[in-house]
Amino acid sequence: MIVSSASDYRKVAQRKLPRFLFDYIDGGANAEDTLQANVADLRSVNLRQRVLKNVSDLSLATAWFGQASELPVILAPVGLTGLFARRGEVQMANAAANKGVPCVVSTLSVCSLEEVTSQCPQPIWFQLYVLKDRGFMQSMLERAQRAGVKNLVFTVDLPVHGSRYRDAHSGLSGPYAMQRRILQAITKPAWALNVGIRGRPHDLGNVSNYLGKATGLQDYIGWLGKNIDPSISWSDLEWIRDFWKGPLILKGILDPEDARNAVRFGANGIIVSNHGGRQLDGALSTAKALPPIADAVGSDLEVFVDSGIRSGLDVVRMLALGAKGVLLGRAAAYALAAAGQGGVENMLEIFAKEMRVAMTLTGVASVAQIDRQILA
Repeated sequence: MIVSSASDYRKVAQRKLPRFLFDYIDGGANAEDTLQANVADLRSVNLRQRVLKNVSDLSLATAWFGQASELPVILAPVGLTGLFARRGEVQMANAAANKGVPCVVSTLSVCSLEEVTSQCPQPIWFQLYVLKDRGFMQSMLERAQRAGVKNLVFTVDLPVHGSRYRDAHSGLSGPYAMQRRILQAITKPAWALNVGIRGRPHDLGNVSNYLGKATGLQDYIGWLGKNIDPSISWSDLEWIRDFWKGPLILKGILDPEDARNAVRFGANGIIVSNHGGRQLDGALSTAKALPPIADAVGSDLEVFVDSGIRSGLDVVRMLALGAKGVLLGRAAAYALAAAGQGGVENMLEIFAKEMRVAMTLTGVASVAQIDRQILA
């Protein structure tokens, strides 16, 4: 198949992956209205075409917290990435390193934090959930520091697990889930050999290291469900801010008042995110939520955004709406599942090319020049 856009990788991933894994990447909460709105609302953002602006010396480079990036994008944390491709988190991190962009590794990764950092030539960012097991959180923070992690992404929009209907239908959860997953794997022999057999062990590496025993896919929903914490409040996060001396970025902000609270809390950055439409169906799309949040916090912290970004053109749109950087989740996951590390690197090249076209035709020569003046 000829890949001309990042979205082409979605079609390849659907052919390669067992259904339970493809639907895990592809699906959202409830009727998936917010998932669809993320894409539709962003595509409705019109850009102001300009001509004769001399943008021959164009640069896509930027920096956050003193770390340079060749593109204004970051590979987002996605759970179970090691099931999309063999040792997928390692491949994802190395693709990011080769293209000069950051990569965020999820708490719920297949490869442990230590495995990824030992095989990646650049420092990674690490994502942590709010969990009842404060001992686990403390352990992960200490392990992240020992592994050389500087930037911590703290996910705050999971006090309860979203209602994800596709997971029950696909076999990720629900009745006879394991039997259904085995049957699906049989129908995808290439995945079964390369990832299912050669990609072992298939456990939650970070959780297993803490508990001292293997934790497989069957533990994913159960362990997470038992440990997410609906009682969490801003005051409960103070120990994390006191403990973590590096940049702290809160992921899952959709409201301007919460963004201002993040400033008061001492966060260094926020990620405007609705969890890819996987939590509260009916929540604002990030394209709509972003501008008032960016206005509310100004330059008090770095504003990032995710959800709905499917192209380099979308990256430019999000930057124009007020973001300083954009996280890519599904786009990177599809590319990894379709073609491994090389697919992710090619996806980033496609994004870069599309960004250059959009910037040239809107008359801006640098990421810093992209603002609402290029909106039509």
